[in-house]
Amino acid sequence: MINPPIPKDVLLESDLKDLNLLFKGKVRDIYDLGASLLFVATDRISAFDVVLPEGIPGKGYVLTQFSLYWFHWLTSIEDAPQHHLLTADFDQFPESCQPYREVLSGRCMIVKKVKALPVECIVRGYLSGSGWKEYQQKGSVSGVSLPAGLVESDRLPQPVFTPSSKAEVGDHDINITFEQMKSEIGAELSETIRKMSLSIYQNAAVSAMERGIIIADTKMEFGLDPETNAPILIDELLTPDSSRFWPLANYAPGSAQPSFDKQYVRDYLLSIQWDGNSPPPHLPETVVQQTRKRYFEALKRLSS
Repeated sequence: MINPPIPKDVLLESDLKDLNLLFKGKVRDIYDLGASLLFVATDRISAFDVVLPEGIPGKGYVLTQFSLYWFHWLTSIEDAPQHHLLTADFDQFPESCQPYREVLSGRCMIVKKVKALPVECIVRGYLSGSGWKEYQQKGSVSGVSLPAGLVESDRLPQPVFTPSSKAEVGDHDINITFEQMKSEIGAELSETIRKMSLSIYQNAAVSAMERGIIIADTKMEFGLDPETNAPILIDELLTPDSSRFWPLANYAPGSAQPSFDKQYVRDYLLSIQWDGNSPPPHLPETVVQQTRKRYFEALKRLSS
């Protein structure tokens, strides 16, 4: 699976001067190629919806390879939704991209243009993060009631769908109920997307567990295909940025779990009591390197 060379330098800004920059997200820079979009995964890292000063070397490469793995994996799933990936083969990229091969190779893909939906589709299979905090207060997650007596990191009786609003860069996502989602984008479309999200998570969780990884939860995004108006998967899929990945061998409910994702960064920021609103602190080199190690270890396990 790992065919492109792994980038050696940190890429915080793509800066492709001859291309039309359409949007700059927390991690991805998106360029308009006319009939399609160029998604570039930089090495920027965000936590609590804020982009941090330091990048994680090779992180954009890992995210792209994860997404490619799962987009191709979808073909093995019955009734799987369509996705926006067109190609990640640089030899098939337009001539305008070719001068940037050294910068882009392994960390970018060309995707369809679609109309993104204003919600994020979160599926939780385990009780962690903001879900655990809400459960402690209300016994529910995003309005979904859960059994009493669960502990942190417990596996849920069945995965639950807990959408959130899609915030602008620099703002915080807000958990919403499924009823609020239906009011936002319509009941029929919401039901369809919920069913798709749960199916993807359940099948992916089985596949990852066979490779020693627990997918505790994940976030997906959908858009509407301009040709069919059908929902289509967009953005990234089942990466360490959009998911909580735990090593199966170390799983022990009752506390926070070691992880292969950016939870290591979140934990550091919590340890120094950063409030999430003031200017973000710099990450120590040890945190940068330990985070990088976790990202690549997850990719190695998945692709072995």
